[in-house]
Amino acid sequence: MRIGFLGAGNMASAILRGLHGCEKGCYDVNPAAVRRAEAELDTRGFASGEDLCAWADIVVLAVKPQVLEGAVRPLCEALRGKAVLSIAAGWSLQRLAALLPQSRLCRVMPNTPAMVGEGMAAIAKESTLTRAEMDCVQEMFSAVGKAVVVEERLFDAVTAVSGSGPAYVYMVIEAMADAGVREGLSRDSALLLAAQTVLGSARMVLESGSHPAALRDMVCSPGGTTIDAVCVLEEKGLRAALEAAVRACADKSRAMGAESAKSR
Repeated sequence: MRIGFLGAGNMASAILRGLHGCEKGCYDVNPAAVRRAEAELDTRGFASGEDLCAWADIVVLAVKPQVLEGAVRPLCEALRGKAVLSIAAGWSLQRLAALLPQSRLCRVMPNTPAMVGEGMAAIAKESTLTRAEMDCVQEMFSAVGKAVVVEERLFDAVTAVSGSGPAYVYMVIEAMADAGVREGLSRDSALLLAAQTVLGSARMVLESGSHPAALRDMVCSPGGTTIDAVCVLEEKGLRAALEAAVRACADKSRAMGAESAKSR
């Protein structure tokens, strides 16, 4: 299939980089972004959104949520009968259908680690794409990480866990590295130790099939150093803080969705 991207920013570039075995193209209001995609991502550039839509089998809306309507409304006729995939936060399938009533629609919530091939994407179960098109979308996001199909009503939770989750993890890495520097490590060594430890621990969860608590217990020798550290984390409220952060993010996502629905 031919995959066309309306927008050639960071997320679009990350997905384009991971796509293989299909024709891919892009259009962006910034000609430099199109030239970069042509040169670095083996991607065909287009001079207009209309030309891109006419060429593509699946069009990916990869523009910022606040400019999506302005970018897409002039293309409604060009997108008639097309498969359209949106990665814009806050744009529900219902809202997309009101804008593009003659298109087959799919909504995906990716995250920024797709830029290094380790992304996590949620695909809305209520998609109106054909089976072949849906398979293509799943392959697309699996090429830059992992993908899961969930009900759209759970997208606020997805936003809170994986969409915003990298920010929480970066804070953990930063705090671990700062503590390492305080203990005498160089900044570079402390950051490498912290970041690689988070990466390796995540892979252990994904590849072992073990519960995180079981993996934690494997590290906590009786009377050892790790159990003391774990007890301090519990006393200081790490678990409660993270759970509260996820709830706050989900609540804000729901509120933003409700507000955008009112503004239609």
